[in-house]
Amino acid sequence: MTDRPWHVDAWARLQARRERDALPHALLLAGPAGLGKRDFLARFVKGLLCQRPVEGAPCGMCRSCLLVAAGTHPDVITLGLGLRKDGATRTEIVVDQVRDLSQRLAMSSQFGGWQVATIDPADAMNAAAANALLKTLEEPTPSTILILVADEPARLPATIRSRCQRIDFLVPSREVALAWLRGQGVADAAPALEAAAGNPGLAREWASDGALKQRGEVRNDLKSLAAGRGDPLEVVKRWQAADPARYVWFAAQAATDELRARAAGTAAPLESQLDDESLDGWYGRANRARDALRGPLRADLVLLELIAAWR
Repeated sequence: MTDRPWHVDAWARLQARRERDALPHALLLAGPAGLGKRDFLARFVKGLLCQRPVEGAPCGMCRSCLLVAAGTHPDVITLGLGLRKDGATRTEIVVDQVRDLSQRLAMSSQFGGWQVATIDPADAMNAAAANALLKTLEEPTPSTILILVADEPARLPATIRSRCQRIDFLVPSREVALAWLRGQGVADAAPALEAAAGNPGLAREWASDGALKQRGEVRNDLKSLAAGRGDPLEVVKRWQAADPARYVWFAAQAATDELRARAAGTAAPLESQLDDESLDGWYGRANRARDALRGPLRADLVLLELIAAWR
C-alpha cells in the first residue's frame, strides 16, 4: 500500500469502512508536514475511483487511474490557494473558492461513481470560507466525499473539525523512523531525525539539502551572540537569505536543548545569559516568529526582534 509504515493502520481502517460501504462524507487528514499526508491522499483518491482496485490500492492502468494521474478526472475537484488577479499566489483560501466548490459538488458524478473534492491546505481557509463550507458539510450529496488536509488542524474552526472524520498522522517511534530512513538510503539518518524532531519525512528532506549544516550555524550564531560576539544584522541577513522559518525552528530547538542541559546539570551548549524563565519565554517567542513569517510582516524585522531578545 505504501512505503511508510506509519500509514498502515489508517489505510486499513479506511478500507474496512469502504468495504462496509460506510465511508464518511468528510475526512480531515491532520498532522505535521513531512509525514506523507498528501501521498496518502493521492493514493486513496486514486484507489477510490479505480475501476480495478486491489485491496483499495489503484491498479494504475485503468481509464480512471490514468485520468487521475493526468489531473483530468471529471469527478476529482481540487481546491488550493489559487492565484490572485495580479497572478500572485494567495495566502488564504477565500469564500468564492468554496462557493464554486459547493456548486460543483451539487452536480452528479460524470462517471456514475464517487465524486471527490479535496481542500489543501484546509487550515488556510479564512473565516468566511470556513463558514461557507459548513453548509456543504452539513448537507452532503450522495456518493460525495470531501477530504481536508491540514498541517495545523487547530487553525480550523471547531465547527469544521467536528463534522469530519479525523485521521491523525503522528510521528512514529524513533526505531520505526530510523529503519525507514535507512531503507530510503539516508546516510545521516540519526542526526537528521534529531534535527527534524523525529519527523522522518522532514529528516529525509533535510539530510540532502544542507539543513544539518544550517542547524550547526544557528547554534554557533546563538552562542556567539550570547557571548557578545557576532553581528546581529549579519545573522539576520544570513538567516533571511536561506530559509528563515527553518532557521527559527532550529533556534527554538537549541533553546530547548539549553534548558534540558541546565535541568540535567550538564554544560549548556549555547551558554545563554538568559535565566530559565526568560529562556523559556524566548522559546515561545521563536515559535511565534515562525508563525509571523507566514504572514505579511517583513521577515528581517521578525528575525531582528527575535535576535534582539536573545541578546
